[in-house]
Amino acid sequence: MLKLKPQFDLHRDVVSDIIRKEASVCGASEYSGAVDTRILNIERDGGILFSWKGATDTTRIGKYDPNTNQNKILYTFDKEVCVSSCSVNAEETLLAVSLTQNTRGMERLKPLSKCLTLLIEIHPINNTKVLKAVDCRVKVQFLHSEADGRAALESHLLLLTDDGYVDLYHVLLTKQEGYRVVIANPERLCRTAERVAEDFCWIQWDGATQRLYYLTVNDKVLFRCVQFYLNHNYETVLELPLEFPANPFRTVKFVNLGFDHYLQKTSEEEEEIVRMQVFTDRIGSMCLCHSQPLLDKQELIYTLVLIHKDCSKTFRVRLGDELPLQKAAQLHPVFIPIGYYILVYLQGYFLHCVNTRQQEMLCHSLFLSGGEVDSDLRCQSADVTVFHTEEESSSRLLDLTTGRIFTVELNPDFLLQMLRSSAPYRCPRSSTDAQRLAALHCLLVYMGNDPNLELKVIDWLCDNVNAFESFDQIQEFILASLYRISYEKSLSLDKVLPHSAVFDKKEVSGCLLEVPGVLCTTEPHIEPVFKGKARGPQAFWSELQWNTERTRYLNAVPNPRYRPSLIQGDWDKLRSEKTTSSRLKHVEENTKKVLSMVDTWCLDKKLVPLFQEEDYQQRALIGLTVDKLREHLNRHLPRLGKKKIDLLVVNYVAKLLELIRHMLESVWLKHQLDPCVFCFTQQASPAEWSVLHFMFRILEAMKGLCLPLPPGYHTLTAVLALRCLPHHTFLQYVDHGVLPLTEPFVARVMTDLDNSGANERLKFCILKRLPEPMERRIYHMWDHPVSSASISRDYVKTLLEKRNRNKGFTSTDGEKPGFRSDFLPLSYLAKKLSDIEERAPNPFEEQENVDARFVEESALKQTRILLGYEEK
Repeated sequence: MLKLKPQFDLHRDVVSDIIRKEASVCGASEYSGAVDTRILNIERDGGILFSWKGATDTTRIGKYDPNTNQNKILYTFDKEVCVSSCSVNAEETLLAVSLTQNTRGMERLKPLSKCLTLLIEIHPINNTKVLKAVDCRVKVQFLHSEADGRAALESHLLLLTDDGYVDLYHVLLTKQEGYRVVIANPERLCRTAERVAEDFCWIQWDGATQRLYYLTVNDKVLFRCVQFYLNHNYETVLELPLEFPANPFRTVKFVNLGFDHYLQKTSEEEEEIVRMQVFTDRIGSMCLCHSQPLLDKQELIYTLVLIHKDCSKTFRVRLGDELPLQKAAQLHPVFIPIGYYILVYLQGYFLHCVNTRQQEMLCHSLFLSGGEVDSDLRCQSADVTVFHTEEESSSRLLDLTTGRIFTVELNPDFLLQMLRSSAPYRCPRSSTDAQRLAALHCLLVYMGNDPNLELKVIDWLCDNVNAFESFDQIQEFILASLYRISYEKSLSLDKVLPHSAVFDKKEVSGCLLEVPGVLCTTEPHIEPVFKGKARGPQAFWSELQWNTERTRYLNAVPNPRYRPSLIQGDWDKLRSEKTTSSRLKHVEENTKKVLSMVDTWCLDKKLVPLFQEEDYQQRALIGLTVDKLREHLNRHLPRLGKKKIDLLVVNYVAKLLELIRHMLESVWLKHQLDPCVFCFTQQASPAEWSVLHFMFRILEAMKGLCLPLPPGYHTLTAVLALRCLPHHTFLQYVDHGVLPLTEPFVARVMTDLDNSGANERLKFCILKRLPEPMERRIYHMWDHPVSSASISRDYVKTLLEKRNRNKGFTSTDGEKPGFRSDFLPLSYLAKKLSDIEERAPNPFEEQENVDARFVEESALKQTRILLGYEEK
């Protein structure tokens, strides 16, 4: 399920290089001694700090640069020391080191203290300054500084202790002899330190965003965040009360502050009550993840506090009756952020992919347990450290036992197997609908930018044309794919744009409301307190505050999420005669914007003949969809601005039409259809049957959502249906509204099919089902006596109605006395036709199938029938 890609291997990238250097120091061709190499810290630029014990009883500190894959030595101690914490500034001129008192009988540190913290000038003098000599653990971490001249002469160091306080040191540097960089005020360094935080029991450093998170426990547990800015000022920007058990941490916990290989844990420390980590995203999301075991029920409980969603979700997973209680107390999952998913992973037990943006229903988060969990991550959670930056869509994992760093992704092949319910990836024999739905959304939203993967999903849709009982997979494909193109614009769009058709159902299936193996409770209104001002480039806090406030608003208003099916009433009204011309013109302008964008995107796709006819019905629905969605977003998210919303909406609907074309292109290629499918005279192949079935499913899905189809889609479907279906079945599909009859399709039927008995009956049946205006136009295209007779009757009727409306028209002197016009005698008809023939437009101009002589004979016959001389 989890896909690990190696990024760094301590033995391959560092140890092998160290062995070569030690051999050169010893003057030997090969070094045979052991190299005790340990990772100390990972800096903001990705550089990895490490230490090793050399052949000459020295301890060296080096740095691995991932950009150049090169190692360099930063500092060498002239004796063996135990480095428990280490950090280097961006210019690599200062090194901060915490040394732990050696407990294995070697020379003790002087002064006699548990921890000695040093600030060392790296180049070229190597002077050292003692910052702390205390009997508690000390962590050191340099702040990030701008790479300009001013920043190069100023560094800022955080010093954190397990006595529960954080100090900030401002280190001024000076240049000597043009290249020597030394500390300018060593004697005043400690006296200028600022107290940043105190009385904490848990603390986490986020180097990518320069943030410090910590917990304080007094009457209640309070979470705080300190933001450091590029000008090296800082402020507390967030406070949040949390519900934690009493004394959640028996000792101070440091997260993402390096690795202390000499910390001797007691049994109480090993049995952690709570494990916690914080993750953020650049567009304004923050998740606090913490876990704790429940000994009496042998359950694992973990909570995700979604500050951007103003709620917290607590999950309970039973680990099994056979699990010893002591072992259950030591189990904690690993929290791994991937995109906007938080993976909760406990090796050998379960993997839960929690959707932190669409968290309302469990079915949009994937939960796997037992044998379903397949991962290359074999180490225990206590040996894993997770690194995540806002710029990365995947996380990095450090396995301390092997010294390897991996990037973590979801395995798309596994998710595809989940959809197909096959066994190669140890999936269950029959995946549940909730698992399929969650896997489908992972593929479409999280991984959907991969065109090859999208083709595989469409291939699965083609092979599974029957809808599942609980959800329509084509509707999910359409809405999830559309959501992907817009979800990065703003977190607030989560609440107003549809991402799943499940919300459109009157009653959600029970299998989507409950996921076997996991229980979930939601607590709304977590009430974070935002402080300070989001200054400079740190727009994250203003975005987070905006997202939180907008979420509260959207939770309070009715129907904040746009539901396409609700425009059905407006659609019916638009098709009625009551619609004003100005309204129709406005809708048409929307449609032109969308279709122009589609033409710009895909000028080379001509395999399926879409977008090649007017299709006034679909054009009107396209424009209406743009109008209603724009109106919805302007009402709920005015902050985005009208221009941005207009562009977003037009892109959204254009992508919808393009998705449908893409689906047809894919199924066309899959079944290798050729242009002969547009010929009515050949028998349909099994491949055409499969394509027609798939097109019917798309019709049904889009009709259920009241979303538009590309112009020409109905014509193409009707052409295939006429080839594949018996005539009586085809007409039943028409009568039930499954197949709308378009004018281009009927015109082709009239011109391409001959007038054999069966085809003649089909044409008559189709003509009977057409609206009157279309029927009149179609008659001109059919070379048949009945159509000619109908044209003649309409022509005569038009002429006579025009004569009756002309009040100034009088009878000529040649008329016989006692003539009654109600019987339309032939003499009267011929006279009047000759009188007004010049005034009326001739509908038979340029009509090859109309015979003027036949019109006269037809008129005579109709007159004789009315006079009673002939019978019909």
